[in-house]
Amino acid sequence: MSSAAASAWRRSLRGALLRGSPWRAGAGPSRQASTASAASSGAAAGPAAAPNKVPPPPRKGRLLTGAMIGLTIAGGAYVSTTDEATLCGWIFKSTELVNPLFALLDAEFAHRLAVTAAAHGFVPREKRPDPPVLGLEVWGRNFTNPIGLAAGFDKNAEAVEGLLGLGFGFVEVGSVTPQPQEGNPKPRIFRLKEHGAVINRCGFNSEGIVVVAKRLGAQHGKRKMEETSSYPSSTSNVKQGGKAGPGILGVNLGKNKTSEDAAADYVQGVHSLSQYADYLVINISSPNTPGLRALQGRKQLRELVKKVHDARDEMQWAEDGPPPLLVKIAPDLSKEDLEDIAAVALSSKLDGLIISNTTIARPPPADAHPLAQEAGGLSGKPLFDSSTRVLKEMYILTGGTVPLIGCGGVTSGEDAYKKIRSGATLVQLYTALAYGGPALIPRIKAELAECLERDGFKSVQQAVGADCKPKKA
Repeated sequence: MSSAAASAWRRSLRGALLRGSPWRAGAGPSRQASTASAASSGAAAGPAAAPNKVPPPPRKGRLLTGAMIGLTIAGGAYVSTTDEATLCGWIFKSTELVNPLFALLDAEFAHRLAVTAAAHGFVPREKRPDPPVLGLEVWGRNFTNPIGLAAGFDKNAEAVEGLLGLGFGFVEVGSVTPQPQEGNPKPRIFRLKEHGAVINRCGFNSEGIVVVAKRLGAQHGKRKMEETSSYPSSTSNVKQGGKAGPGILGVNLGKNKTSEDAAADYVQGVHSLSQYADYLVINISSPNTPGLRALQGRKQLRELVKKVHDARDEMQWAEDGPPPLLVKIAPDLSKEDLEDIAAVALSSKLDGLIISNTTIARPPPADAHPLAQEAGGLSGKPLFDSSTRVLKEMYILTGGTVPLIGCGGVTSGEDAYKKIRSGATLVQLYTALAYGGPALIPRIKAELAECLERDGFKSVQQAVGADCKPKKA
């Protein structure tokens, strides 16, 4: 029982005891007045006059007083014995009452409000341990669960601690551009509520590398101080937690809209932000920056990855080495495009791929929505099938040797499980959080654990790519 709850319970009980019954509380002044009147009458009439007897409180009053005291004691005892896990579950569940109010607000304002709430700690904090079956090791780092928040929600690294506290296994911030830029004109975010989808054409709105580096630097310093004061040094080769806290932090790098040298922009991002990242992402697949997707071609991608790799490797690193380097690709790619990207990933020894970004297509039934013709990338439920198809294809093309993060249309634990069976080692979501709120996160993790156990998998890693492997006769 928290100290605040205990204090409130004690005050309530003390007040009930001191006040007595509702009859006594209400009749107190009348009783005093009656006594004073009797005293006056006695003085005038002499010793023969006797003071009026005060009647006992009515039976209903005594019963009500007893019930109030009994409920107070019982309630306090119940709260005091309720375990932390149950209270945590209540808090997450209560957000379902608040989240619909966000749908009444302008989409971008609601997003801004959500980021601010997370930045100031006005969101639930997960205190329950993740199911052991969800834990896994990737890139020499321990993930308590494979469910992450995709880039685009916390573009400027304002709310990393609060978002990790929601129970995500990892959080990806960005995209971050070298120079601050406003992005495209508003309105630029459109809800397709009936389909659980969103169209956005934000265009890499970013406060820039300098601002983000300051924020991440402060968080990194805080983390180091906590490690020094609270945790013994570990001799394990597997890193416990990440650079921003108990979860893993990814930093997604973008290019400025007016930049003529995309590689230079990404290199600048590496030099400024890689020291704070548990992994880095080259975002070359947003549909809202002109010419960006052209970098997915074999020649362009190979040259870009080499320059970014060189920039990262020329920096000095501690024993845990440089952060892994990933590339985020689009779902709107041909078979030949996917083959080219797979070839570059293998030959350049990329550490991973994120599949996928938003789509410029309008898959049914979203194509019939009045807002479907708005320019921009579509995310959410209608993206699930196409992004999962590309994910499966890439797993096969890379022979399962490159870790893949499945992203696009995940709204449930079953969806996350399908991504994993299609080749994803980790899974990201974003649009589902906008519609479902914080309560969605523990629900997805619980459902995913049930799916794994249902099919006999003892870990996430055992299930990765299960639908891509030849079935035993």
